[in-house]
Amino acid sequence: MLKQYCVTTAMGKRLIGKGMAAHPDVRRALAGGMLVIIAGTTNGYVAEEVLGAIGQAEGFTRLGFCRGLTVAPGAKRSSAPFPGDVVIRRGQWERGKTIYDVVDELRAGDVVLKGANAFDARGQPAVQIGHTQGGTVLEAVRAVIGRRAQLIVPVGLEKRVFGDIVELSMRCNAADAQGVRMFPFPGRIFTELDAIKLLTGADAMQLAAGGIWGAEGSAWLGIEGSAEQLAAADTLIRSLEGELPCRV
Repeated sequence: MLKQYCVTTAMGKRLIGKGMAAHPDVRRALAGGMLVIIAGTTNGYVAEEVLGAIGQAEGFTRLGFCRGLTVAPGAKRSSAPFPGDVVIRRGQWERGKTIYDVVDELRAGDVVLKGANAFDARGQPAVQIGHTQGGTVLEAVRAVIGRRAQLIVPVGLEKRVFGDIVELSMRCNAADAQGVRMFPFPGRIFTELDAIKLLTGADAMQLAAGGIWGAEGSAWLGIEGSAEQLAAADTLIRSLEGELPCRV
């Protein structure tokens, strides 16, 4: 049996957050290593869910929890101050720290969560870069390549692109190009589809996209599985209804 659901971008961010909080690699890092959640809009939901799972959500807010930010033309972003990334060492949130403070301490078994602006059909993620020195993604890659820390990329389905990420990045980074640059980076993406599989055991696929009246950018998902898995998926997705549009 196939059941279908419309999942808005805000619902998708919350769903990804719930999935990341239950991810076995994240749980292992929380238990005995370091978890770094680099600020971003989707990662704000991830941080809420992870901190809630370990009983330390008090004092965290998604307001200001971002660096680069894409808003609609003419829209104004919040003036909330940047609170830092979320750094959790052996289950304890070290408030106010950023990836820059701990990058040289990251080792195999530690996990970094970094969002993306795009990913292609191969699951290759990329981030847009406005920072002249490359921004936080280069810090994360240092730990991954240099010391085998793990990089997971929580990213919504609305970020999927048709072209090859490497080719698109080369075009953005050309000397005569205008606008932000783009950097493909080594990380395993985690989308709404992965979250549904992890949390319910059901298989999910994207069937369509878009809409109006708040459904702009939404994903129309098809979910298949046993009766128990479909019931769990239905309960999960119904719990996301009413999630307000993302504002940071």
